[in-house]
Amino acid sequence: MIIVEPPAARYEIVESAVSSEEHLLERISGLENRQTRLTEKLERALDLLLRQAQNSHFDRALVKALAGLLTDDGIIQNDRLERLWIDRCQKDAEEQQESERREVLRLRILANYLGRARAAFEQQVNEGFLLIDDEQVGRGIRALQRATSQCPHNAPLLSFLGEHFFKGGKTNKAQDYLSRAYEIAPADKRVQLLLGLTCADEGDAERAKELLRSSTRLGGSTFAAHFGLGRLFVAEEEWKEAVHEFKLALASKPSPEAHYALGCLYYQLSRDSLASRHLRKAVELDAGYSEALHLLGLISERAGARTQAMAYFEKAGTGSFVSSSVSRNLKRQPSDLAGAVSAFRMSSSRSRKLITGGDRRLAEALRQDALNTVSSADQAADIERR
Repeated sequence: MIIVEPPAARYEIVESAVSSEEHLLERISGLENRQTRLTEKLERALDLLLRQAQNSHFDRALVKALAGLLTDDGIIQNDRLERLWIDRCQKDAEEQQESERREVLRLRILANYLGRARAAFEQQVNEGFLLIDDEQVGRGIRALQRATSQCPHNAPLLSFLGEHFFKGGKTNKAQDYLSRAYEIAPADKRVQLLLGLTCADEGDAERAKELLRSSTRLGGSTFAAHFGLGRLFVAEEEWKEAVHEFKLALASKPSPEAHYALGCLYYQLSRDSLASRHLRKAVELDAGYSEALHLLGLISERAGARTQAMAYFEKAGTGSFVSSSVSRNLKRQPSDLAGAVSAFRMSSSRSRKLITGGDRRLAEALRQDALNTVSSADQAADIERR
């Protein structure tokens, strides 16, 4: 077979190749133009960031110069101003972190809804969190409580409400929500910790010990869990177990409160040398720890060193924090009884407010540690999901 090809066909192939090359060159030119524009935008953004950094630097330099001038004139105290500034920055950072945590919880609560009226549930939850962000906490919590009626088995929502009431010291309401959350998610170490502490405050000692021990097995040692267990053993006069738990609390979180708690226990066991060692360590960490100074005075008084005891009592009276138990009983009670009151209330393990009653500073340290542990667990869970 003979195939005849017209001469023009050869020129058509050449023209097609030339057209394709021109198209590719146009696309490359377009990409180069886009890259150039993007580079210019990045340069402008970097220039803007540099100017903002320079302005911030100049503003800070100006503020420091003004503060130095006012300090030289004796109008302000520079050290106090610096502390206030650091505290304010830290508070702003904590508020931002808490806001981000609430957003994560809101999404988790919505994701755990399994009913049919999803739109109404989402509206209640979103309204509640918006009110909380707008500092209308009471109204926000009431909105979230109404949301539980639409989804009574939402563990994240129940644990959030339980945490809120625990933070406010309303252990009865906290126990109700946390118990419901625990029935749904019994392996949640955060719920176990908070529920264990609320059970201890509500007089359910056996369940409290079980939950607190379980929380340490699942989530590791915490000051709150070990201090709560130690306080329960003190109420039962199980001194060996109490010392062990307080030592674990100190190892979990070395702090003035942890040293003070151990010093109190050794004082009540008449082991004054060990008590003094921990109390002095507490005072080293916080020179204004009035309760620790007062108890050092009681130890000195029991040892017959009345001059030293009076010196400690004077320092305790000028501290920045004086507990109600100390101030109320210092002049009315004998020294040993006042020391016992400031250390631990010797009451039954079935008593209410066993953990958070009595010494307010210890109670606040325990509450903050428990809540910080819960926040850290939330962040770790969020990272795992990502």
